Amino acid sequence: MIDIYKHRFKSRVIYGDTDNMGMAYHANYFRWFEMGRAEMFRSLGLPYRDIEAKGVYLPVSECQCKFISPARYDDRITIETSLDPGMRAGVRFNYVIYNSDGTKPLAKGYTKHACVDRQGRVVRPPAFLTECIKKTTKEFAKCCI
Repeated sequence: MIDIYKHRFKSRVIYGDTDNMGMAYHANYFRWFEMGRAEMFRSLGLPYRDIEAKGVYLPVSECQCKFISPARYDDRITIETSLDPGMRAGVRFNYVIYNSDGTKPLAKGYTKHACVDRQGRVVRPPAFLTECIKKTTKEFAKCCI
């Protein structure tokens, strides 16, 4: 099994993220997933803006979230994101949303993304993207990050 780099990013549950029961509304977990993957790419030196500037887009083709324990207004959360290096035709991100100290999982999930060109045609992940994904394995990261 490959040891995968896990990027962590902290955020806070704002009032607008909650429902009238004071718990984070379920759709916000997918927004937090997006924040996690954007910050992970940024930490690897490849912001989404640069990916799109090269004519590659990563629309979500599948997503899943398992809710374990609610996040509430003003809670600090930790968003952990990792990339699945085994995907060939696209990209899969795995996520865990933790409480503030990173010990209690609140939700787990994933998103799968197709690679498409400017015309919306599905393409294989280009070399610059596959090299970035390779950086997320700890063995590769030891020598390259």
